[in-house]
Amino acid sequence: MDPSLLTLAGLGLGMSLIALVGGLFVLLPEALLKRWLKPLVAFAAGSLLGGAFFHMLPHALGVGGRGGAPPGDPLLWVVVGFGAFFALDQLLEWHHCHRPPGDHDHVRPLGPLLLVADGVHNLLGGLAIGAIYLADPRAGVAAWVAAALHELPQEIGDFGAIVHAGYTKRRALLYNFLSALTFPLGCGIAYLVGRHMEVHFLVALGAGNFLYIAGADLIPEIKRSERFAESATRFVCFSLGVALLYAVRHP
Repeated sequence: MDPSLLTLAGLGLGMSLIALVGGLFVLLPEALLKRWLKPLVAFAAGSLLGGAFFHMLPHALGVGGRGGAPPGDPLLWVVVGFGAFFALDQLLEWHHCHRPPGDHDHVRPLGPLLLVADGVHNLLGGLAIGAIYLADPRAGVAAWVAAALHELPQEIGDFGAIVHAGYTKRRALLYNFLSALTFPLGCGIAYLVGRHMEVHFLVALGAGNFLYIAGADLIPEIKRSERFAESATRFVCFSLGVALLYAVRHP
């Protein structure tokens, strides 16, 4: 069996397992979650931007890649990826809620709608990570790390929202995990497509995805704080996320 396929399968299943970890984090004291969740979100935002700018965009544009620039306009695909997630956000009234479960004022969206939206999000994420891994395994792993850092706080919020919608914790954990299985499905599709055609457009699509989540979703969650120390901590965590992905970029 192709080693690339085995590695992609491992990365995909690993991302799905994060859905279970997110549920376990909800068992922590709420005060502890409130203290560490926003710095984790800030770190995830920085790592997503670092993944987009230092790993995905260079490959999408053919900078230092193999075989020169890909056909078509990669920047157009970046905008398409950005716009697709904006449309998903708007049409399904969904956003990544990075709050401890007790902070949900109302159910937005309803549990089934959240699960469907999360499944679509994971599918597109799997397509992007699979595509960049095929272009450069090192960059693919780095992008996976950035996505995983984002998934953890997202899954905590999603799990709380699903429970708030009326599901038991056990059922919420199961359904959240099932929706996460679309990520390895996306990796598999990228692998199959990559055997027959150029997949740089999927890398560009994923870069748009990363940019939207970091810029439109995560940063607004962390940019307001009543205390300077909290703001400074979040900015340091954000900078560390960017620095990490810069440090592991392809030379």
